[in-house]
Amino acid sequence: MNQLDEKDTKILKLLQKNSKITAKQISKNIGSPITTVYSKIKRMEELGIIKEYTAILDSRKLDRGTTAFILVTFAYRPGGKESPLSQRNVAKQIAMFPEVQEVHIITGGWDILIKVRTDHVDTLGKLVMDKLRTVEGVENTLSCIVYETVKESTDILT
Repeated sequence: MNQLDEKDTKILKLLQKNSKITAKQISKNIGSPITTVYSKIKRMEELGIIKEYTAILDSRKLDRGTTAFILVTFAYRPGGKESPLSQRNVAKQIAMFPEVQEVHIITGGWDILIKVRTDHVDTLGKLVMDKLRTVEGVENTLSCIVYETVKESTDILT
């Protein structure tokens, strides 16, 4: 990791809690001049430590209350193909579905982990059967529907 000092870490903690916080408010909170806060934020943006600023939406209020995690096994040579498929390319293809929030290439008995949000279980079923399972290279799927979310966070620093 790039060298971060204590002030950098404090700035990051404040920004991850509220990306709309002003430099003036950060300055007051951490006891640094506003110009220092501006330059530290700019430096962390340029280094890619701060990737973007975003709003976190309430999926239930936007009719996307069904959350599921889908495990996928990947076939490198489906149907006996001579040249192998790229797992990364298959993951990128899956990532293009609008219901998909996250796609991870993982270790273990499964190859890909997908997080989706839909309006209903029926929509989830259509996504899996009509879209996901038609992607070349997708061999098996296991859908885990979320009943209740106890913790969900974008925070990295605590």
